[in-house]
Amino acid sequence: MRLHDLQPAPNSKKKKQRVGRGIGSGRGYTCGRGANGQNSRSGGKVRPTFEGGQTPLFRRLPKKGFNNPSKKNFNIINLKQLNKFPEDTVITPEFLQEEGLINKPASAGVKILGDGELEKKLTVKAQAFSKSAREKIADAGGKAEVI
Repeated sequence: MRLHDLQPAPNSKKKKQRVGRGIGSGRGYTCGRGANGQNSRSGGKVRPTFEGGQTPLFRRLPKKGFNNPSKKNFNIINLKQLNKFPEDTVITPEFLQEEGLINKPASAGVKILGDGELEKKLTVKAQAFSKSAREKIADAGGKAEVI
């Protein structure tokens, strides 16, 4: 096969149908839109949720829930996850990201929760702590510092 032998596959290249170019073209007069009605007009479409005047489904269903615009999204870390670090380590959100415990900083930062026991003395710096997490960090001899 040579370059001058290359051809597109049969029926893969179709000519664009030109509408409104006379009755002999096969798409003259109404251009394939039908005789009358909303869809035959220019710009004559209905929105996707329109059900012919019947109350649409999204209005028939009850409203449910509430989206709080001021909700704080934290990356959550439990105390038992911090046991893998050596004694006297300073733990910050950047350090946790380097270690792979969090993917990316959340909008409100990192919150430390008190699930599990902390067996090492650590300095933990985060945006928020649960009450039990503060107590367990202090009991282990570490510090809980709010950034």
